[in-house]
Amino acid sequence: MPPSREPAAGRRRILHPALGNVVGVAQQDGPEPPPTLPEHRTTTMEKGRFCMAHCACGWRGPARRARSQARTDAERHATG
Repeated sequence: MPPSREPAAGRRRILHPALGNVVGVAQQDGPEPPPTLPEHRTTTMEKGRFCMAHCACGWRGPARRARSQARTDAERHATG
């Protein structure tokens, strides 16, 4: 049986009447273009069976099984 999820001693559990609603999240209409930096330095990193592209600006590509696809993601990001 899993451990109970009771609040720590001295704390109360606060329940919100509208469970499931997300408050304070900005609307995202799609992928944002890369910021205008003088240079996007991209690399690929492997984690287990997956490879991901990363950029110095903070952008991260999706996890890919094919390294070549992760490199293509990085190239597309760097060129805009």
